[in-house]
Amino acid sequence: MHEIGFAQWFGILELPFLLVCIYYSFKTSQTLKGGVFGTGMIYLAWGFLVMAVGHLSLQLISFFNLDIFDIIFDQPLGKVVWFIALMTTWCLSAIGFYKIYHASKS
Repeated sequence: MHEIGFAQWFGILELPFLLVCIYYSFKTSQTLKGGVFGTGMIYLAWGFLVMAVGHLSLQLISFFNLDIFDIIFDQPLGKVVWFIALMTTWCLSAIGFYKIYHASKS
């Protein structure tokens, strides 16, 4: 393991904040009991969860030179799965925000 720099500390600190976001996103969607706002929050929660897996993967690469996507899926499929996970995060978040935005307009 190499010396931990300023950027690496921020990478490590991202993970607990993401876990808190995931927890409260799912709790909020559960409290809203479905509906448009609850559905929007569930999309955001799943988006945060996929994002957390991606950020964990980045930290494993940074500290241990260990790419879990390449280990599980081999090259080049691991890179394709990484890209799909990235797109999934953005799409789930966008859908969630759109649903909340659309509901709040009406």
